Amino acid sequence: MALPRVVAVAPGSPADRAGVLPGDEIVALDGQLPRDIIEYQLWADQERLSLDVNRGGIELSVQVARNAGEPLGLEVDAALFDRVRTCDNHCEFCFIHQLPKGMRKSLYVRDDDYRLSFLYGNFTTLTRFTEADLERVVTEGLSPLFVSIHATDPGVRAQMLRNRRGATSLRWLRALLDAGTEVHGQVVVCPQVNDGDVLEATLAGVLEEYPELASVACVPLGVSRFNREAGMRPHTPGEAVATVELVEQWQQIFLQCLGRRLVYAADEYYLMAGRAFPALETYGAIAQHDNGVGMVRMFEAAFAGRELGEELGEKGPSGFFRSLEGAPALGYRAPRLPPSRPGPHGVVLLRGRPTRGTTVLTGEYGARALSPMLSPWYPEVEVMAVRNDFFGGNTAVAGLLTGPDLARELSRLPVGRRYLLPDNCLSGGRFLDGSTPGDLPRHVEVVPANGASLRRALGERPGTVTSVAAVAGREAL
Repeated sequence: MALPRVVAVAPGSPADRAGVLPGDEIVALDGQLPRDIIEYQLWADQERLSLDVNRGGIELSVQVARNAGEPLGLEVDAALFDRVRTCDNHCEFCFIHQLPKGMRKSLYVRDDDYRLSFLYGNFTTLTRFTEADLERVVTEGLSPLFVSIHATDPGVRAQMLRNRRGATSLRWLRALLDAGTEVHGQVVVCPQVNDGDVLEATLAGVLEEYPELASVACVPLGVSRFNREAGMRPHTPGEAVATVELVEQWQQIFLQCLGRRLVYAADEYYLMAGRAFPALETYGAIAQHDNGVGMVRMFEAAFAGRELGEELGEKGPSGFFRSLEGAPALGYRAPRLPPSRPGPHGVVLLRGRPTRGTTVLTGEYGARALSPMLSPWYPEVEVMAVRNDFFGGNTAVAGLLTGPDLARELSRLPVGRRYLLPDNCLSGGRFLDGSTPGDLPRHVEVVPANGASLRRALGERPGTVTSVAAVAGREAL
């Protein structure tokens, strides 16, 4: 078991007052070493705490005193101190298997750990879940969790996961729901595998067996040019239309039976189908925003300056990326940019601020939604769809843009324009290929990927933007 290492100490915090320093390794809390950041937080939540640390090979005992409710003030370098529970499935649709060689090692880790599901919203198939895990989830209140369903038919699910335990592991979903755990489900829809009649049977199975689910997202299969599975291919527009219609039919069934829609199709489906997006109000709490459900409508509302309520906030819902005090910012919670001098309106100016004309760079899907959104109010602003040749296939979302593709497009564009780039294609200031915005051939400004930030970056305009996303789907194709 690795020792958690302190990476930051909040000034004036109880840990700071006790003399804890960055670089200290935590050996024990009151004589015990927690398995993960969840146990760490539970055990550290007391007024007086004995903290044993290793400082440069010397073990010290530090006594920490704090007031009730006062954060300890430590941030550690890992969420799990024991081993990550890796995935033992061999799903032919797994996008990690479709990554090229030579990327960061962390990108190739396939976890199936319920703790990371709770902490960061990673989806788990429950094929490695145990009675001990269930007991811990229930006793420690680890909720919400996120479960990959894919199919409720045992044979189809086992075939998709290429794991015979896939046929029986949804029994843990039933146990979690019986215990009152909030669970959000996901179905990665693969053409001619679990779409059509199989998807309809899955939604019927959800209604019959798992009606307590908080939400279910139907998301399309992603295929890169590195895919080696002959049976995996992108959806056709006709298949996207069929999936949208099936989901909307089942929304009405769920409304009649449960009083809520429960199941939602990802925005990508509406773009592929050339359909208008549903109204923002139909998405409920938009709990799977970060899974691409309701993202365009959410962006539109924030862009229009609509008050979205404290539960959603200007930056969009927290989605399924939970945060515990002391937990490291990993995955989608990782800082998108390194520490830098912020520019006006929260825009990060990386290499200066040209003044003539503005171009918004985004993925092909993003451009289809943004163009009709911006044109009524910012007709002078150009929206450029950047084709994703790095991954290829049907990867068209802004979050998968890489330096080489952006550099290709920017090299064709004039010097002196203002180029805006959404921050969701960055992690720690780097693209997935490892390059940085500073490597690009033109000056770029990185803007937080939410509607309010883009509006402010472009300059506030009078009036209210209304119904712009309604036409985004119709103009998608």
